Amino acid sequence: MAAGSTDMAAGRLSAKYGLEKPNDRRALELMNAAAVALMKEMPDISLGYGISDEFSFVLGRSCSLFDRRESKIITTIAATFTSYYVHLWSSYFPDRNLRDYLSWRQVDCHINNLYNTTFWAMVQQGGMDPMMAEGELKGTVASDKNEILFSRFNINYNNEAEMFRKGSTIFRDYGDLDGDHAGKQARNESDDLQPQRRELSNTQTMKEQKRRAKVGFAVQHVDMIKGDFWDGRPWLLSEHAVKGAKDT
Repeated sequence: MAAGSTDMAAGRLSAKYGLEKPNDRRALELMNAAAVALMKEMPDISLGYGISDEFSFVLGRSCSLFDRRESKIITTIAATFTSYYVHLWSSYFPDRNLRDYLSWRQVDCHINNLYNTTFWAMVQQGGMDPMMAEGELKGTVASDKNEILFSRFNINYNNEAEMFRKGSTIFRDYGDLDGDHAGKQARNESDDLQPQRRELSNTQTMKEQKRRAKVGFAVQHVDMIKGDFWDGRPWLLSEHAVKGAKDT
């Protein structure tokens, strides 16, 4: 049998959200809910076991998922589990917001990209067999992967393209508008998208469409975890922005 384990970095999470010690029921029930959702989506998983900040998932000997490629199975389980974890977060921690969700998505981006960068460097530059590379990376942490990249291939992971390490953030760019005006503009646009929006005449509808079309979109590769991005765009965390994100 093959088992995949997902570490939720409980130390940092507990410190940030003040989880109860030694056990926080909400956090454990969230883990359970994410595991159930994962097992529904991946029926090849026959058993799951959770304790503290970890969950292990068991696949039968006859399982042929992804041709039993260990790296593919582990990354898929980890990514799917994390996706359900952040999706279900608000059901167990309703006082948390959009920023928390995207912060966790970016952490997931970092974990996956660091693994893939190391794996393919070992295969393509190091000439290793994929199975050998998977075996060596099994159980490694971020510092181990960084050491492999630097010592063997002279790759400083921090110098990799930000798009690879941080993902892409796309948002309406209100240019030189100050915070209050930009926030008002954003709220107006969010109101326009609500299901209960008022009826508009054809002329009004065309005007609204032209107004929205004039606002450009920015594609940036920024740190979503620290405060600089959010502090400069407070309207993104407004009630309307968060509601819109949840509704979609």
